[in-house]
Amino acid sequence: MTPYEEELANLASTVDKAGKTDIDGLKAAIEGASEASLIAIGSGGSFTVASLLCSLHEAYTGRVSRAVTPLELICNPTLASTSPIFIISAEGKNPDVIEALQRAREHSSRSVHVVTNRSESPLMARVSELHDVTPHVFPLADKDGYLATNSLVFDAALVARAYGELDRQGRKIQFNVDQLQFDDLPLRDWIENSKQFAKEVASRRSLIIVFSPHLRPIAEDLESKFSESALLFCQLADFRSFAHGRHLWLTERPNDSALLVLTEPAVTRLWDDMHTKVPTRVPHFRLSLPGAEPKDLIAGLIAGMHLVSAVANASQRNIARPTVSDLGRQLYYADLTSLIPPPLEVGLRGEHSKYEVLGAHWPSPRSSGTIRRARQATEEAFNSQRFRSIVFDYDGTLCSSNNRDLQPPPLIVSQLERLTRAEIIVGVASGRGGSIRDHLRSLLAPELWPFIRLGLYNGGWIGGLGQEPQTTEPLSEFLIHAKRLILGLKSLGVPIEEARTTAPYQLSIRFRNGVRTEDMWFVIVDTFKQAGLDTSTIVRSKHSIDVLSRDVSKSHLVASIVREQSVDPYEVVTMGDLGAWPGNDASLLQHRFSLSVDLPSRRIDRGWKLAPRYKRDVDATLWYLERLEIEPGHRRFYFDLSRD
Repeated sequence: MTPYEEELANLASTVDKAGKTDIDGLKAAIEGASEASLIAIGSGGSFTVASLLCSLHEAYTGRVSRAVTPLELICNPTLASTSPIFIISAEGKNPDVIEALQRAREHSSRSVHVVTNRSESPLMARVSELHDVTPHVFPLADKDGYLATNSLVFDAALVARAYGELDRQGRKIQFNVDQLQFDDLPLRDWIENSKQFAKEVASRRSLIIVFSPHLRPIAEDLESKFSESALLFCQLADFRSFAHGRHLWLTERPNDSALLVLTEPAVTRLWDDMHTKVPTRVPHFRLSLPGAEPKDLIAGLIAGMHLVSAVANASQRNIARPTVSDLGRQLYYADLTSLIPPPLEVGLRGEHSKYEVLGAHWPSPRSSGTIRRARQATEEAFNSQRFRSIVFDYDGTLCSSNNRDLQPPPLIVSQLERLTRAEIIVGVASGRGGSIRDHLRSLLAPELWPFIRLGLYNGGWIGGLGQEPQTTEPLSEFLIHAKRLILGLKSLGVPIEEARTTAPYQLSIRFRNGVRTEDMWFVIVDTFKQAGLDTSTIVRSKHSIDVLSRDVSKSHLVASIVREQSVDPYEVVTMGDLGAWPGNDASLLQHRFSLSVDLPSRRIDRGWKLAPRYKRDVDATLWYLERLEIEPGHRRFYFDLSRD
């Protein structure tokens, strides 16, 4: 066997390994992105996996998604600003992928996931330096040759298996490679039948691949392998795109062209109508799949690799170990960081997000003198005011916002240490409880605890970092009734994962991974209205909806610091991520000197997001804190927000 055929001989064991690998983390990541469109990034064989990921995401969720090359994201990192990002790289050595990861984090993607087969690589080294990046490492001992084979099938099978299992329909991708059939022929016989076509293609050196839209990942992988190995000139077109002009290849250059057709039941009749019209001088061959289920796509990828092998053998080419020239190495290792500068910030800081929260979305006019003057006044006030205390929201401000209790990243911890060592009073207000106290105690030295004030359970309990929260009071009738309603919704199939009461402060409702609290807030509020209950205390974060007792508010932490620390209210600055009601930081960002790290307040005299447009959450918090200057010896600080 040729070296490439030796790699293909291992595909059966690779598929078997993929069926036994633990993919719970990958499934959780996909489930968390199920309510969003996603961006998947890859090069070469990894682009095929990225394409497969997006195709399955669209098929199962209906969310339009896009597979891109690293360069597409490097040139337009705003792609990462609103969509979950999945970066695919088998070995983690591709410098383009590493740069794409860096640009994605600089533009604060909502979430970044890295799928790789190596726990130690330049990519994983970069992952370890960045917060809010989740690695999914699936070890694979065997290394591919020049073209991706086993790593591609392994990662693609893991992705296909994840979607099949999440669909809850028992769709498995486990199968015996030797038992695959195409056009009712075993794989071995189908490969044998392809050899004459492979000889024709090798002599003509030009191939048109016409495909069903459901089989796009297979077509893209074939094009990648034929092109990267310099076997053929290859072009792709779905059936109807081919009908718009590309058919001239068959009539104008019939001696230079060959046709490979990828079909499945949705386009069978279309191909039946088309193939009778193909000139007899143009050789054509069909790869027919029984469907476009996850297992079918993996089977098609495997068949395509064998077809590539047949063409390579007909061309007498060793595509597993070609000679790579110095030109290839020079192109591959181009310094993208210096060659492609990041895009400039468009528009004035703060104004874009304020227009958005007010409902003045693009293409509404955005040249209001009132908004402009309000933003300027806010910046001037921050530049001139001196502060003695700063109060933060926790999730989405000091740490990533999600269903898990995560600690603040090291860069945030170092900023908290800087503030408390200068004896600045730091407040932390959150809907969470004792887990925040435990996190901060483990991260900050005990001598700094006296300068930390906590407002847990959305400000229901207020105390110092060294104190223990008390939750021994009975639950109110209001919260008892509220929980009964929520459990009733859960019994109806509403995707509620947990309804936790913390007497006497709140009822916290968490949802299945991937469900947006922004959408579920309306369901909860409507249910309360139908029951005749007060809805004014129902607020949302990015991971939960909280039903608060009437006297609970995060703003109480500010009042406590003002009262107990003898601080003037204008000497306190507040910071949170959801500043517009019903966001759970709305009361916190009603303070005169307040800053948003994501969604600003709807008031134009406060609650501005003055960080750059595409920095949000922890990244925006760090942007503010890096511009926070402490006055030596005065226990005071100020902001220099105009600094680049």
